[in-house]
Amino acid sequence: MASLSLARLAELTGGKIIQGEPETTIVAYTFDSRQARPGSLFFALKGIRDGHDYIAEAQKKGAVAACVSRKVKDLPPDFGLIQVDDTLHALQQLAARVLAESQLRVVGITGSIGKTSTKELTAGLLSERFAVLKSMGNYNNQIGLPISILSLTDSHQVAVLEMGMNHPGEIKRLVEIAPPEVAVITRIAPVHLEFFQSLEEIALAKKEILTGAKPGATAVLNGDDPLIRQIAVDFAPDRIIYFGKSDRYLIGAEDIEYHGWTGLSFSLIYGREKARVELPIFNEGLITNVLAACGVAYYFGLKLAEILPSLHRLPDLTHRGQLIKLKSGATIYDDSYNSNPVALEEVLKSLGRLPAGRKIAVLGDMLELGPAENQFHLEVGALLPAYGWNYLVTVGSRAKLIAEGAVHHGLDSARIESFDRPEEAADWLKSFLEPSDLILVKGSRGLSLETIVENLKQEMEI
Repeated sequence: MASLSLARLAELTGGKIIQGEPETTIVAYTFDSRQARPGSLFFALKGIRDGHDYIAEAQKKGAVAACVSRKVKDLPPDFGLIQVDDTLHALQQLAARVLAESQLRVVGITGSIGKTSTKELTAGLLSERFAVLKSMGNYNNQIGLPISILSLTDSHQVAVLEMGMNHPGEIKRLVEIAPPEVAVITRIAPVHLEFFQSLEEIALAKKEILTGAKPGATAVLNGDDPLIRQIAVDFAPDRIIYFGKSDRYLIGAEDIEYHGWTGLSFSLIYGREKARVELPIFNEGLITNVLAACGVAYYFGLKLAEILPSLHRLPDLTHRGQLIKLKSGATIYDDSYNSNPVALEEVLKSLGRLPAGRKIAVLGDMLELGPAENQFHLEVGALLPAYGWNYLVTVGSRAKLIAEGAVHHGLDSARIESFDRPEEAADWLKSFLEPSDLILVKGSRGLSLETIVENLKQEMEI
């Protein structure tokens, strides 16, 4: 962690100490009172809840100071308080200044799909040679990114930071805090269309990572995505590393083969090097994330032989493509963290190739799709019979349109069950599952479909 005195923190945040000793040392930073620990500084952020109401709780957990925008009563006299005009701005300013004073090289990763997976993969590859700081979990917004930065130590050499958004201007602010030396864009897909008029607008919002990158920065871009190529037309061509499923890119994948429950393999093109790679993944869409990470590793000068061991140690990301074996013999593919039409089509197609007695898709609403949300759900439903799915379980009001689309394209309505809540779907599945079933669970974050996975695991996991 960035260890700083209260006096230095007041200087960096543009605040003033209104309580406590200037020499008090801060060794950790948080905005969540539940995560406060001895020696930490608590940022009292204002959102749905006012962080000022939780300072006492943070103090009991060990926090020794707080950054506030107003005076707070009934705290111990030795508890430090730094008063600023805006606590969120102070957090962001602190992170930006701490990062600017370090020698850390920054990799910024954005995209509609695959940010977290790409971040984890990239950090894993770079760790073969460097001490890597990475975004914690999915801390990819204007609060999470600066908190991640403040966890750096003197030993860190590279920061791999995930940068998310659902409105224009949000990535612009993130790259102001952490301008990347390497800017990665994974893919553009129909997400957050509730806040954008078109995919082109989403692409322009993602472009902010390129316009806000450091002078002379390199871009690692998905060459298979025409919208990404479009927004990169004014970026220096000699500073772009394209990746994609083709041998025409500097980083590419070709000759993809499927090997059932052992995963898939492909020929990895890595500059002038090439190797056959076998990975324990089942969703072909994840290859794009692997290639993006390889593009960053290539920029940092790692040889193919250096990264191959890490490619075979892929991170196991909770609710993002986890394979779970139940004692009944059935298998869950837990992809419940989030969903959108492109990612859902990829996983339906890829898993449809796996050998299984019955293939059961448990699908929830896809949120924030804007005016075309009904059509998106209907179109996804049409894919189920085409890709070999035998049963459909829907959760949520919008997902019923998935069922409608599936029936219209040949899935027997007797093989469809619809529920309003994930708990109801889980209860039904417990009595329905048979050995050799494959169950895909996927839906938008707001549906909490991980509840289904956890309920089945509690009663049925090996």
